[in-house]
Amino acid sequence: MATTPALDDALLDFTSRENWDKFFALRGDGDSFEWYAEWPQIKAPLLSLLLGEEGTEILVPGCGSSSLSEQLYDLGFRRITNVDFSRVIVADMLRRHARVRPQMRWRVMDMTNMQFPDGSFDFILDKGGLDALMEPEVGTKLGMKYLDEAKRVLKLGGKFACFTLAESHVLDLLLSEFRFGWDMTIQAIASEPSSKSAFQTFMVVMVKGKMGVVHTIKSLVDQSAEYCNMQQANAVIHALQNENKIRESHNSGVDILFSLRDLQLGAIGDLKVIVPGRRRQLILGEQGSSLYCYKAVLMDAKNQTETFAYHCGVFIVPKARAQEWLFASEEGQWLVVESAKAARLIMVFLDSRHASADIDVIKKDLSPLVMDLEPEYPEETDPMPFMMASDGVKQRDVLQEVTSEITGPMVVEDVLYENVDGDQSCMSEKMFRRLIFKRSSGLVQSEALLMRESPSDEMDSKTKNSSTSSKKKSQKKGLTGSKDSLRVDHSYLGSSYHSSIICGLSLVASALSAAASSGERVSNMISLYAECLNLCNTLSY
Repeated sequence: MATTPALDDALLDFTSRENWDKFFALRGDGDSFEWYAEWPQIKAPLLSLLLGEEGTEILVPGCGSSSLSEQLYDLGFRRITNVDFSRVIVADMLRRHARVRPQMRWRVMDMTNMQFPDGSFDFILDKGGLDALMEPEVGTKLGMKYLDEAKRVLKLGGKFACFTLAESHVLDLLLSEFRFGWDMTIQAIASEPSSKSAFQTFMVVMVKGKMGVVHTIKSLVDQSAEYCNMQQANAVIHALQNENKIRESHNSGVDILFSLRDLQLGAIGDLKVIVPGRRRQLILGEQGSSLYCYKAVLMDAKNQTETFAYHCGVFIVPKARAQEWLFASEEGQWLVVESAKAARLIMVFLDSRHASADIDVIKKDLSPLVMDLEPEYPEETDPMPFMMASDGVKQRDVLQEVTSEITGPMVVEDVLYENVDGDQSCMSEKMFRRLIFKRSSGLVQSEALLMRESPSDEMDSKTKNSSTSSKKKSQKKGLTGSKDSLRVDHSYLGSSYHSSIICGLSLVASALSAAASSGERVSNMISLYAECLNLCNTLSY
């Protein structure tokens, strides 16, 4: 039905209560108004969903002045509750229907914040309500709040039928919000042959099922139908194809990286319930909701019969240790869960994005994000604890700090590593000399194992350098004694990659020696060395 210019001006903002009051006041009493398809077009597909179940509890949010509820009432569906936040239209509808349809209920209520208990309705019927909330200037916030409420008040097995123009921003929200645990079907609604409307109405039906289950969307959109707007239909079909690919990936068994919203929607089941041995990777934070994004792993302890110190804890792993076996491998992570004594542990990994952030800022940013991941423990009142792995260094002795024009500030230091349970590096209580570029403080550029000189070596050294003994007395002591008593252990390789380098050098060593003896240039040997190194790398893996 067409509107007048005055009515169009009254609805510049479809999310404003005042604008809707003005709209209905200008229209006057006693006249129905339909957005999108009329009753004759939606009757058959709608009744096929209700299947003559007259006792069904039906909710019509954002009812407006539509005749939809009265049509259903007159067909025998008496238990219909209509809500709208406009007092003007609710008062008008009460006057029109109170006597002739006494069992129909009308409530002044905001559909984004409904005062109904959980699981109150068998069927929700939305005709343009979601579209009205999804003004492009407003974004998805109101639409998400409304859909959360609709899902909350719908019973398990209940149906949510949404009549919509299926514009891209609306359809994208429906597809993502009903991805986990909902069976979805979409079809185009036929229009009258004489209809001059350029827009196609679609009916999207969601059936509430078990959390975490992912269903393929069923499309009943017939592109060949005369009534179907081809441009809209093609856009919808393309969107459904992309969404079904996403859903198929969730069913493939691949270790998916979930968003926090995915988990809130039930992607891995009920977050309030501990599932022993459950482990899922996720991303915490997004633009607008937090300062940073974080890669994280949610883990429910395998043995839930133990006595835990915490029902849920957050364990922060600094960038410098994120690649260690203890934190990078699943086996190591389970050891951390056991050590933390938490029924559920949320392990958060810091990276270069967080390099300049204070740890207190990180904790403050994470706090609201991890709240939704906390299991339900009614008796628990203590705040969720934050734990953090150290940088792995037990002791540190900085030997030299210099600045390079190419790499910037550099540090040479001697360190002792902590002895961490489950650490397979066998580096505990051994001293290493390492080089670090401050611009990448979490990355060790090179590392050498230090060995103490044997007593005989030390005696020879003292004899040879007796003239400098007075200088030695004034030298600074290292972590385990005088630095002069330490030497680099050249038999130690700091990385398995070094073995490939040595193999490559050994293969070209004789050729290099021959070239050096004859005085020839050795630049042409570089390509040979590169080929040998590549071969050794291949063989080492």
